[in-house]
Amino acid sequence: MLHGEVQVPGAKNSVLKLMAATLLAEGEFRLTNVPNIADVRTMCELLEALGMSTQRLDAHELLLINTGNITPIAPFELVDRIRASINLLGPLLGKYGHVDIAMPGGDDFGSRPIDLHVAGLEAMGAIFDLTRDGVKATATHLHGAQITLKFPSVGATENILMAAVLADGVTVIDNAAREPEIGDLCNMLNNMGANIAGVGTAKLTITGVTPSTLHAVTHEVVNDRVQAATYIAAVAVTGGDVFVRGARAEHMEMLLNRYAEMGVSITPQSDGLRVVATDRLRSIDFATLPYPGIATDYKPLLVGMLSIASGTGIATENLYPGRFRYVDELQKLGADIRIDGHHAVIRGVEQLVGASVNAPDIRAGAALVVAGLVASGETVINDTHHIDRGYDDLVGKLAALGGLVTRRS
Repeated sequence: MLHGEVQVPGAKNSVLKLMAATLLAEGEFRLTNVPNIADVRTMCELLEALGMSTQRLDAHELLLINTGNITPIAPFELVDRIRASINLLGPLLGKYGHVDIAMPGGDDFGSRPIDLHVAGLEAMGAIFDLTRDGVKATATHLHGAQITLKFPSVGATENILMAAVLADGVTVIDNAAREPEIGDLCNMLNNMGANIAGVGTAKLTITGVTPSTLHAVTHEVVNDRVQAATYIAAVAVTGGDVFVRGARAEHMEMLLNRYAEMGVSITPQSDGLRVVATDRLRSIDFATLPYPGIATDYKPLLVGMLSIASGTGIATENLYPGRFRYVDELQKLGADIRIDGHHAVIRGVEQLVGASVNAPDIRAGAALVVAGLVASGETVINDTHHIDRGYDDLVGKLAALGGLVTRRS
């Protein structure tokens, strides 16, 4: 059982985009509540390769200096490490009118094309040259446009948004993504001098400003709802009583409702959530959907929880059909899971059994750690570099709560 308190850090899915946004204005930016994760270090290297200066002031504060001496060519070896490198497209086109970037890497769980990014930026006047190796684009004059996304893509919303900040005229993004991380980016951009209306809604209206209007700011990164969900899942499978400090209920209402249906008691308190679990979990059915629905990042955690729940649950993946690759690893631990297209049928077992497994991506890796906490015997998780990309000291935080988990060198 887990007991105590755990602090949720800033969100990986926000901070990387905030870092990209610093390309839009010259000056010294300070980001606080920055997660101490590998992807932030990679993004620092990427920004430095473009001409910026970055410095860790402490474990959770970052200084980024933009002198305006930017070369908008991103090296392949860095771009290949993180998916968020695609978010350089918008600010580089908006500010410098040119970008040359390899196709982004990151987690491998199915095709995640950039057609929505390209279509939106082309509507604003950008010209693209797409090859198997990468993306080259120019924009001698970006202008406002009416853009309706056929899917509320987070990355496309962010890229179009950042490009539109300096475009001539008004850009409207309909069916925009509404994730809290989008709101965090909008808030920072507005504090920089941008003019963005409709923050938090599916319709963003951006009135372009002149480059001299934008200025550097200090900004606190929104807390990471996926890390919060991970610690709640850990308490759910092991039992216990933990205060998850920094977890924001308003950012994860749908997920918290599903956790409650499974039998987890979650009580909002000032600056966090108290999580209590005493009984075996109950099975549920769920489907991934764009925010405010169940995020695909939550799915591995829920599937892991269902693996030991009473009854049978069905998980439906509507966003990334290839994101069931971790199921084989859960099966090594004794989970009874059958894949049928974009559905997974999970029959809960009484007990998982320790085994050697491989982390295929960030969130699946974390889910395997959570499953390992409740499995009998020893579970060894390999390829933990994936987990390090999105979690700062997951092992140390779980151990501090009483989890029997250690890190091997």
